[in-house]
Amino acid sequence: MSTRLTPRRPELPGLRLRCARPVRRLRAAALGTALVTVAVPVLSACSGEAVSAGGSAALKWTSSYFPTHWDPVVGGSGAQFRELSLVYASLTRTDETGKAVPDLAKSWEYNAKGDQITFHLRPNLTFSDGAPVDGAAVKAAIERAKKQRNSALFGDLTSIASVRAKGLDAVVHLTQVDYQIPQLLGERVLQIASPKAAASPEKLDQNPVGAGPFIVTQLIPGTKAVLKKNPDYWDARHIHIDNVELTSAPDASTVVSGLQTGAYNFADIDPSQARAAKKAGLDVFVQPGFNASNISLNVNKAPFDNDKVVDAVRYAINRKEFVDKLTFGYGEETDQPFPKGYVAYDPKSANAYPYDPAKAKKLLAEAGYKSGQIKLNLVIPEEDPQAEIVQSQLAKVGITVNIKIDKNWATPFFAKDLTFSLYSTTGRDSAAQTLTAHFGPNGPLNLSSPYEPAGFEAAIAKVRRTPLDSPAYPEVLRAATRAGLRSKALVFTYSSPNLIAKSKSISDLPKNPAHIDWTGVTISGGN
Repeated sequence: MSTRLTPRRPELPGLRLRCARPVRRLRAAALGTALVTVAVPVLSACSGEAVSAGGSAALKWTSSYFPTHWDPVVGGSGAQFRELSLVYASLTRTDETGKAVPDLAKSWEYNAKGDQITFHLRPNLTFSDGAPVDGAAVKAAIERAKKQRNSALFGDLTSIASVRAKGLDAVVHLTQVDYQIPQLLGERVLQIASPKAAASPEKLDQNPVGAGPFIVTQLIPGTKAVLKKNPDYWDARHIHIDNVELTSAPDASTVVSGLQTGAYNFADIDPSQARAAKKAGLDVFVQPGFNASNISLNVNKAPFDNDKVVDAVRYAINRKEFVDKLTFGYGEETDQPFPKGYVAYDPKSANAYPYDPAKAKKLLAEAGYKSGQIKLNLVIPEEDPQAEIVQSQLAKVGITVNIKIDKNWATPFFAKDLTFSLYSTTGRDSAAQTLTAHFGPNGPLNLSSPYEPAGFEAAIAKVRRTPLDSPAYPEVLRAATRAGLRSKALVFTYSSPNLIAKSKSISDLPKNPAHIDWTGVTISGGN
């Protein structure tokens, strides 16, 4: 889950022969924070080359999602999991089809009933602090994610009752039959930290220790992380990058110039910068993803306790305007939390509420409201052009929206105290988890909790009981999507792109949905 409520950001790479040491502003999150630094050489920011002084392949990645927390339990499964995956590996990972494949676990199997799954870990693996990667480490990671006071993951692990460690095996006992577990326990929800380091979560947050492809050698909170290749990573032979310099992205308008000067060679960019990036000779591409933005309604509060008002809002939304104004043609209209073509996308639910402002006005009149009589506060954490579009579109049907900025927006949102808000998510590798997050009675994205649409609970339970390789699985999953979309609490609007700009010296990345995977990626000029 991600609470990114603003469009995206900028970056681009270019080649010159002089060294550029860009002046960067410290973000508010880094101010007043003690700097934690491990003594190691810092990568050169010389432009024109993707190699360090020693001739090694160097990735210079500037990210709008620079981790606020390096403890994966606290960081949760928001967009920054992509950056944390430099350090942490998981039991499974996702391939280009969205299927769970081995990572730290070489294999797994369920018992006959489907309420227990055993993960078999690869032998002879260690975390970067020397602690063994074994069943006990998996048990510790899951228990910490379920119990740690500031965990952002406990709500994702409700199907797990307990874990038993048996050498290199982790036996996961479930509260219900749930064949989604291999999908769930991937990069987003269970990045595994060294239990030795995690004994002090506060220290882990400043000095991350995992078993992933890279090891942090220097960390300046909120600003920069320097990493080197982990020679003990299980798939190290397919990691061709020797060093990484990860920085917090500056203002969107300056990322492309940073890519041109060689200060960076990889960046997520704002769609508004895509044209400039292409003109600069950079590779610009959309990494597949599950991003979806929505308008959140609380049906427990007036006026959304009236179904006709909810439907009026549905018909008042022109999704094309979001795409045109916010994504410069790179995004897509969406009326559900999955992209077209994905196994969970339900074609039968497509365009159920087409843009029809006249019908919206009629429904409001039938609900007993005159034009201008409904006045709403749209509460968001910061300025957001999405909010202005919603304000404008609802004004056209007679609903007055006052945009209210509250930097502590999350507290009333997750307490379900707001009437009206916006939310954007990056989805989950488990489609069932995406659906329950949006539509379940305790779903974090369901502003109307404990409300859930009729039939959803039974439909999602059937999904969990259906093995992923069953021929019936796709239709069972789509039926659950269809049941969820009967919800009156969410109006989906558009999908923002995972837009990337990179130097041509970096080879193409695997097209794993929503992930950034460095397996097999090369940087010309490096080893």
